[in-house]
Amino acid sequence: MNDSPLLLRDARQLGRSLRLWRSLRRLKQGAVAAELGVSQTTVSRWEAGLAAPSFDEQQTLRRLMAARLDSAADFELGRLVERAPVAIHLICDLSHRLLAMSSARERDCRLPRAELIGRALWCYATPEIVAQEGRLDALGWFEPAPAAVEFDTGAAVEQDMPILPSRMRWVRLQLSDGSFVRLTETLAMVRGPDA
Repeated sequence: MNDSPLLLRDARQLGRSLRLWRSLRRLKQGAVAAELGVSQTTVSRWEAGLAAPSFDEQQTLRRLMAARLDSAADFELGRLVERAPVAIHLICDLSHRLLAMSSARERDCRLPRAELIGRALWCYATPEIVAQEGRLDALGWFEPAPAAVEFDTGAAVEQDMPILPSRMRWVRLQLSDGSFVRLTETLAMVRGPDA
């Protein structure tokens, strides 16, 4: 499955993200409501955390608010990631779609970068990544200027984008259009007890 297993659980957080996204684009609630086929009151309740969008509505909201490297500054961020000498990649924080990847990270992959860009990465997540995703709200990830998150993950090597046992760091960045991305860095390989 390419979508986050946490979609329904973090639906109220999605409302907060929607409010910020809408205000940065100077869109009224009614315009978003018309796009989604719901009432303006429904959008208001989502943004206030009083109601949660349905699963299908969440999917539509995530597509609508997905991060894109469209501006010159954001495109340059993608280029910096691609040229980085370390294993890093950049994903949309809402959809988990791959936006950019360094050559060092691409070397571990079974598919070339061009075939992975735009693909949702949830199908590659280890149990440790899924668990860490579930803790992000408690760690203040969705607040202004959140701290980086570091954790250890196990291996998932039999896939197109293998994950080796390693220490990972996630950093949340805001693009010029107000959408959020996650810079994911492999800090160090974790040695097993036999090593």
